[in-house]
Amino acid sequence: MSGSTAHSARARVRRGRAALASAVAFTAAAVGLWTGLGGSSSAAPAVPTPDHVVVVVMENHAYSQVIGSSSAPYINSLKTGGANLTQSYAITHPSQPNYYALFSGSTQGITDDSCVTPGFSSAANLASEAIAAGRTWASYNESLPSQGSTTCSSGDYAQKHDPWFGFKNVPTSSAKTFAQFPADYSTLPQISFVTPNLCSDMHDCSVSTGDTWLKNNLGGYASWAKTHNSLLVITFDEDNGLSGNRIPTVLYGQPVTAGSSSSTTYNHYDLLRTLEDTQGLSAHAGKAASAKDITGIWAS
Repeated sequence: MSGSTAHSARARVRRGRAALASAVAFTAAAVGLWTGLGGSSSAAPAVPTPDHVVVVVMENHAYSQVIGSSSAPYINSLKTGGANLTQSYAITHPSQPNYYALFSGSTQGITDDSCVTPGFSSAANLASEAIAAGRTWASYNESLPSQGSTTCSSGDYAQKHDPWFGFKNVPTSSAKTFAQFPADYSTLPQISFVTPNLCSDMHDCSVSTGDTWLKNNLGGYASWAKTHNSLLVITFDEDNGLSGNRIPTVLYGQPVTAGSSSSTTYNHYDLLRTLEDTQGLSAHAGKAASAKDITGIWAS
């Protein structure tokens, strides 16, 4: 073989090897995209990172009592303009253990609605995790007598719907009255819960009463959230005891695809996991560690 022929052959081999390496690299990149790995096997499923998240927990109504009901025009308008989870479920009965499940990934051994001893648990929870990560947190509790009050009940206020009081790693001062909910929504904490009182949350009063309360008291935030990268979540503690604990859960705001829905089965632990991941938290409380993120509803 002449020198020029050998040189040409070696060049062809080099080109072939380069083409093969390029194809392998492209395939690996494609696989990374398809599997959502993006080059890291530990990457979490994609959830949005809203500037503010407000979670409202209503009471004791099944999915069919609210979604599609003429008694709840405002919630249904949020469903139409946001996302609807058609297979969302509470964990148990009665009310109180569901609040602890949603807040801490565990019912914390609670089996009834009795008033708890403040700070009885040191378990991780959404607030303690957020605070440890340098995030801001607060709860806004309608009819709470005063900021940080650990009273069991007062008029239409009930501590059983405020699980943050059960944890010694959550400052009681972070439990505010609903009158302290800011008019300037940009000053809200990055993650917060709103607890309406026993009438406003549909526990003692009608679906219509609760729906109107949401419109009058959180409608302004909902509209603002739609254009300010923020999120409103409305869910329920449990159903009416007659529907397998299937509950309404609606999400609304700029990060949500309007008119979307998901028929995936989710529960309070999955919602907690999703809330943790919107805050970029590396830890997950209780059963949220093995739960799944809510997907399929987020705007690109």
